[in-house]
Amino acid sequence: MKTLYIIGTAILLITAIGCDERLTFIDLTPPAPPQGLYTTTGDNVVGVSWVSNTEHDLAGYNVYVSEDPAGRFELIATTRQNYFADIGVRNGTTYYYAVSAFDHTGNESRLSDEIAYETPRPEGYNVVLRNFRVSPDHSGYDFSTYSVGPYNDNYTDIFYEYYNGEYYMDVWEDTDIQDMGYTNSLYTIGEAPDAGWSPTKDVRLIVGHTYVVWTWDNHYAKFRVVSLSPSQIMMDWAYQTQTGNPRLKHSVGLDRNTLKPGNGFRNRQ
Repeated sequence: MKTLYIIGTAILLITAIGCDERLTFIDLTPPAPPQGLYTTTGDNVVGVSWVSNTEHDLAGYNVYVSEDPAGRFELIATTRQNYFADIGVRNGTTYYYAVSAFDHTGNESRLSDEIAYETPRPEGYNVVLRNFRVSPDHSGYDFSTYSVGPYNDNYTDIFYEYYNGEYYMDVWEDTDIQDMGYTNSLYTIGEAPDAGWSPTKDVRLIVGHTYVVWTWDNHYAKFRVVSLSPSQIMMDWAYQTQTGNPRLKHSVGLDRNTLKPGNGFRNRQ
């Protein structure tokens, strides 16, 4: 009887072990692709962010980049956060970003259906221009060389004027300028407008306002007034080095299957 009992117990244990093996769950389901891609641009840097995934087993995200929306995307970072700063990118080059999500088992989603693209651009702070009626050689600004110079230099884009109690920023006939109103910072204005340029080729300056410039050689720039006096203006600025590109700050996600190079670029007539 003892022998039969021991054999029966062994059979039950083997059966139980076999049942446990058959019930083992192998996770082969990847997270959903991230959504809501958004980028912000700066001077040699692009910030990429997206809506956080909600899967309980989410482990992190992979960030991919390409210089061609239809080309191969290269993995550049892995992060647990829903944002990433791509530092050291080249000003004037357009970058396309896509993101995937992965779980603790190692399952990775496909690339996001959306991609966001950005063209980093230079910027500067606390630049001082003088009143051209008093200091003509230090009243103009050339965005392409980031330099202060004479108001009447061939490459000057804007120049400062104080006249009859009013503060002005002037441009020449082949350049356009527009007041975008009060902003909390230089970064508030993300893209140059299509219309609404000043017909008089000047704008009245107000501290805290941001202004957009469409230069004679088909570039876009913006500046924000930090301080004003009859003798000078102090301003912050940003300049898009890519010809015809009105983007000055950010982009939202776009469908990866429909985006083509050159979207959103403008030609100077």
